[in-house]
Amino acid sequence: MIIGAVRCELFIYEAGSLKAKRAVIKSLLVRLGQRYNLSVAETGYQDLWQRAELSIVVVSTTKKRCDQELQKALALIDADPDSERTLTQMDWL
Repeated sequence: MIIGAVRCELFIYEAGSLKAKRAVIKSLLVRLGQRYNLSVAETGYQDLWQRAELSIVVVSTTKKRCDQELQKALALIDADPDSERTLTQMDWL
């Protein structure tokens, strides 16, 4: 069993309040959870308006399959016009 985990920071351009930030983050979380076989959560910077941290975890029998799912998830995040991915850290367990 292989566990792949990604922690990435996002900058949210148009967020002028926590409510606006939550709308962007919730949309990303729902789309990621529905499209891919992974777990995702907002894990940091909950009290900042334009910054967020997402953690994504995938469990599979091969590292290749984990990496494919994580790369698809990161591509979806990168395609979102409301946010920009800044720092990304990938770990394997």
